[in-house]
Amino acid sequence: MAANDKVTSFDIATLAGVSQPTVSRALRGDKTVSEATRLRVEAIARQLNYTVDKNASSLRRGKSNTLALLFFEDLLPDESWINPFFLSMLGPILQTCAKRGYDLLTSFQQLSTDWHVDYEDSRKADGIILLGYGDYEIYRTRLEQLVAQGTHFVRWGSVDQHALGMTIGCDNRRGGRDAGAHLIARGCSRIAFLGDASSHYPEFRDRYAGLSDVLREAGHAVDPGLHVDALSTEQSGYEAASRLIARGVTFDAIFAGSDLIAIGAMRALDEHGLSVPGDVALIGFDDIPAASLTRQPLTTVAQDYLHAGEVLVDALIGQIDRKPVTPTLLAPRLVTRMTA
Repeated sequence: MAANDKVTSFDIATLAGVSQPTVSRALRGDKTVSEATRLRVEAIARQLNYTVDKNASSLRRGKSNTLALLFFEDLLPDESWINPFFLSMLGPILQTCAKRGYDLLTSFQQLSTDWHVDYEDSRKADGIILLGYGDYEIYRTRLEQLVAQGTHFVRWGSVDQHALGMTIGCDNRRGGRDAGAHLIARGCSRIAFLGDASSHYPEFRDRYAGLSDVLREAGHAVDPGLHVDALSTEQSGYEAASRLIARGVTFDAIFAGSDLIAIGAMRALDEHGLSVPGDVALIGFDDIPAASLTRQPLTTVAQDYLHAGEVLVDALIGQIDRKPVTPTLLAPRLVTRMTA
């Protein structure tokens, strides 16, 4: 090869002893290529200073090689725009996109705008990752529209037979069971739940269902008076815990539907002279960074955001490449700290 000749993927294929399509798949991180072959191809590409012409590749395949990550813009009373848990997913999603040879666009998804038109429909992106949704009963109509028009999308949410589109999520019912079992093992029996456990917020619903399962199995009553609706904000958690206390019911533990709710509840308990965990044990859900930084580090159910980012990206790319993909439940993990 002359010094001024432009290196091509065919040159790499010859040196690596594989086909040119294999070189293309290897350089974009396709999992159908073995790791040994991928490493050999990448090493030769680096040696020859070869770079992928993304524009040419995209034109050949009719793809932009770009994914869109849309955070739900949730207009909550305390002006919290994005749940910190979803921000934790951003790094793993970016890293996986880079490994798979994709760029990533990020923006808000607003129910008042046709954000799907701005992305896949206009060919800015080959598919969409959706994080967050607010009230699911309202959001559902937009998902139905995406399904009807054949948009490639994957979302993080509750995985069940009623879910629309490709859904990846945490096993929330198991997480609720783990939290409840831990509290019962500590001797708690009057366990309150803070969170809107309805079809509007199916992840909270599943967490409450898991708690209710273990309470019944242990012979304890599931008291509706110990359930208070709350959204995933500190202020909502504070208000829910205050309402619970005002009811005058007996409770020895609180399982909050999210860490933000738990952090708000902790403030309400303190203001009412109730110590944590002495008077009331407290468990959250998500394991956001702030959970370990509270005055008393919060016991919580951790969602696997590192693996979640990878699974979301791979599920979306699988759809784009017309490969079979299935909804995935990721296992939660109880993180024991000072509050329970």
